Amino acid sequence: MTGDRRFRGYTYLWMFPIYGSAVFLESLHDRIFHWPILVRGGVWVLAIYTIEYASGWFLRSALGECPWDYSGAKYAVKGLIRLDYAPAWFIAGLLFERIHLFLDRILL
Repeated sequence: MTGDRRFRGYTYLWMFPIYGSAVFLESLHDRIFHWPILVRGGVWVLAIYTIEYASGWFLRSALGECPWDYSGAKYAVKGLIRLDYAPAWFIAGLLFERIHLFLDRILL
């Protein structure tokens, strides 16, 4: 924190297609929706880790750097993913299922 109360942040143009790749998780959701909750949560963790690792590896290979760098973290894998984030991704995946179901009910 720099003490700037405006809470400025920065992003990379590359993040738009990375976050946009979440659209491909829709078919995964449809396939696993009736599975037990613990299994579904584990699938979401693996899916998110796969996207994060693959996109980070690609950016690092193509551009020489990745917008995120977890190299100094205790449970980092090649600086691209953090294993200690698994509980957060587990919960996030299940929350996104709920959002998906809510959005499916909206008539456009």
